[in-house]
Amino acid sequence: MAAEVLAAAGCAVTLADAMPSVGRKFLMAGKSGLNLTKDGPLDDFIAAYGPLPKVMVDALTAFGPAQVIDWAQGLDQPVFTGSSGRVFPLAMKASPLLRAWLIRLGAAGVQVRTRWRWIGWDAAAAVFDTPDGRQGVAADITILALGGASWARLGSDGAWAALLGEVVTPFAPANMGFSVGWSPHMAKYFGRPVKGCALIAGTQRERGEFVISARGIEGGGVYSVSRAVREGAPLHLDLLPEWSLSEVAARLARPRGKATLANHLRKVLRIDPLRLALFHEWARPFAGDLAAILKHLPVRHDGPRPLDEAISTAGGVKFGALDGGLMLQDRPGVFCAGEMLDWEAPTGGYLITACLASGAAAARAALVMPPGQGMRK
Repeated sequence: MAAEVLAAAGCAVTLADAMPSVGRKFLMAGKSGLNLTKDGPLDDFIAAYGPLPKVMVDALTAFGPAQVIDWAQGLDQPVFTGSSGRVFPLAMKASPLLRAWLIRLGAAGVQVRTRWRWIGWDAAAAVFDTPDGRQGVAADITILALGGASWARLGSDGAWAALLGEVVTPFAPANMGFSVGWSPHMAKYFGRPVKGCALIAGTQRERGEFVISARGIEGGGVYSVSRAVREGAPLHLDLLPEWSLSEVAARLARPRGKATLANHLRKVLRIDPLRLALFHEWARPFAGDLAAILKHLPVRHDGPRPLDEAISTAGGVKFGALDGGLMLQDRPGVFCAGEMLDWEAPTGGYLITACLASGAAAARAALVMPPGQGMRK
């Protein structure tokens, strides 16, 4: 997006990518349906990120969901909005959109260089390892969009952080699953979705499905509370979110007769086998108010899954090291954008939208940079 804005303004632009082809994480995002953004009031969209610095709020205000939709449709990729407000291309894949975008960038004169890995600076020049050996490029404007630190095999390995040093907040996983050491009886449920629950992390309460696997729990419902849990909030499940605590207690008070506890729960609460299995897994040893436990079941986990398994990352270049146009204060003419910045997005199109918005914002700021401030000038 930064390259597109610069090229449209008449700049000669080189787009360097460390991988053999561009946009690999973008393509991965489209494997299960490319969620570009989320439609709805802009204020609600921005609020979903949690606290954001002004420069990111300004970027999203200038290039938010409406602009993302226009951009995709301008590339002849019609979109539709799902029942939850999430916006997808009709093709549901990233590859047609990326192909159309690269064609448009090429027509605007953007030179794409693949297998070019940025390795630092030599005075004013950015230095790259390339198939033809080490290359130095001196430019008036440099925009770094180096990604986070998850999905290293797609190019987002975070290795660049060592080159920028103290201006980088250490990475942490975002939108990730959590490890669970299951007992053997849970193995038959691996790969199954858990439905009809609410996830509670501190004061946050979210409805959403998640999946149990041999490694633990993952999926949209878990991702929605992952930030709070990573920051120390205990995680609980409400196994019966449609009913109040008093309603659950009243049903449990019905005569049990000779039925086992499991059969009683199935009969009076209509609880499915998977939720019942989670109750047995995490409520043992059983003690206390049964209704309260069903409504607030503690999830015993061993912390976040490894960073490289996360959908995205928190941490990155500190906003305090940047000016109001996303330029590094100690390196004039060098801007940062995208997931390499120290912000965090929930799932639902927020990551892609803010990456596009910050790329456009960095390019716009670079175009009005005072003469003589850039590295070469």
